[in-house]
Amino acid sequence: MTQPSSLRASTRLLAAALVITPLLASCGGGSGVKKDTRYVARDVSTLYRAAQDRLDRGQYRLAAGLFDEVERQHPYSPWARRAQLMGAFSYYMDREYTPAIEAAQRFLSIHPGNKDAPYAYYLIGLSYYEQISDVTRDQKITDQARAALGEVIRRYPDSRYAADARLKMDLVQDHLAGKEMEIGRFYQRRSNWLAASIRFREVSEKFQSTSHTPEALYRLTECYLALGVPSEAKKAAAVLGANYPGSKWYSRAYTLMQKHAPTA
Repeated sequence: MTQPSSLRASTRLLAAALVITPLLASCGGGSGVKKDTRYVARDVSTLYRAAQDRLDRGQYRLAAGLFDEVERQHPYSPWARRAQLMGAFSYYMDREYTPAIEAAQRFLSIHPGNKDAPYAYYLIGLSYYEQISDVTRDQKITDQARAALGEVIRRYPDSRYAADARLKMDLVQDHLAGKEMEIGRFYQRRSNWLAASIRFREVSEKFQSTSHTPEALYRLTECYLALGVPSEAKKAAAVLGANYPGSKWYSRAYTLMQKHAPTA
């Protein structure tokens, strides 16, 4: 459910990082590959050029298979390392996110200190991010996106990848908070006030920067009043008023407190 503009920006950032290595320029000429012959043994430069040709033409699945063949047929060549990342990128562009993640993780396991490691971590984060689903569904992927993007920020805080990862973390956090709110409302509709309050408190404490926090504080006020602890309701309403004084949620909380616990 990523916004198209975000996807375009991420793709441009990825593509910009995939500058073809000087190795390719040093090779002799040769005509383009006319058919998919990925399982035919070929010299490494010809095979790599075939993969790059497919990628340039937007044939991402074929490109990924050919880059995999570079690694398989020539595992100890300098081309193999580059082919791992190019293959991961090709899978990503084909929206085959699981093999994209696996290829990037394999690269990191073999070349953890390589100069392209930041790119590999970023590609993993993006591959999870592009799979974020509606808040009504399980948010395991969203958690994985948060962890992967957080790893980029933690390891490479000054990189261009980290800057983009921080922007995407806002949406990730909002999704996770939205899921907690959905569960909290579910419990609240069934008058399970304690379970609901736990979810709303989670949002107000762990997702303070999201758009869901004002409502979470209001719902906490409701829950605490229903549980018969007006002093806690007053605290939640006070935090709401201090941080969101002009919001509709504070107006509702104020009215609720005046009606049910005016002396709290």
